[in-house]
Amino acid sequence: MSAGRIIAYIAAAILIFFGVMFIYATFSPTGQTAWLIIGIISVGIGFGLIWLAGRQAKREEAELVQKIELSGDIDLETLTCRNCGGALSPDNVKMVAGAPVVSCPYCNTSYQLTEEPKW
Repeated sequence: MSAGRIIAYIAAAILIFFGVMFIYATFSPTGQTAWLIIGIISVGIGFGLIWLAGRQAKREEAELVQKIELSGDIDLETLTCRNCGGALSPDNVKMVAGAPVVSCPYCNTSYQLTEEPKW
């Protein structure tokens, strides 16, 4: 949840709380009619903030799929961890900041995958 939505929900809760207090105080012996208007406006703004924050939550996040095309013949069956020698699968290779990074599930090391020259 983003910080903006959290702040919107907290502000909405405060507005609704004080709005209900103003509405409740209107019906006390010393209550005034203006308090009812202030309370209704405050509650309305509070629910409006909740509605706006909820609309932001429904936006779908786009999924970025980046495929790696290497220039040479790569045999993925022989891809091994350079730290422990454990066998790696294509699932262990992720793109981080535009570079392929290998995460070894055996020794928990991560390093950038580099392509060595073929000559």
